[in-house]
Amino acid sequence: MSTSSEMPDPTSGGAPPPVPPAEVDGSIPPPPPPVYGAPAGFGMPVAAPPPNYLAWAIVTTLLCFWPLGIVAIVFAAQVNTKWAAGDVLGAQNASRQARTFTIVAAVIGALIVPIVVFFWIIAVAAGSSGAGSGSSGFGL
Repeated sequence: MSTSSEMPDPTSGGAPPPVPPAEVDGSIPPPPPPVYGAPAGFGMPVAAPPPNYLAWAIVTTLLCFWPLGIVAIVFAAQVNTKWAAGDVLGAQNASRQARTFTIVAAVIGALIVPIVVFFWIIAVAAGSSGAGSGSSGFGL
């Protein structure tokens, strides 16, 4: 029913049959090697990634309102990671969130910092007004 060319030789341990001489001398080219994985560029976005606003998030963390600045840094760090994973919508959303939290932190910082500086100046001025009268300013 089956010929000896269809069944592997049990004495050879299942090794492939020898290459015929016609393929060795170059008359029949060998098949190309197998290619594994996705084709080059598959799944990668073709446009530039959205801005991550990381520098602005760090600046607002240090100079403005640090709680929202930290949240902005977290979202800014997610932008490039999501873009590299091919999650274009996730990267755009993280970019938008980073920008929003950076702006809100900057606005809150712009409102709070002058108020704190104003009260600090008032406190220093009130403490130094009694220095000329020999008082320590503590009621002693």
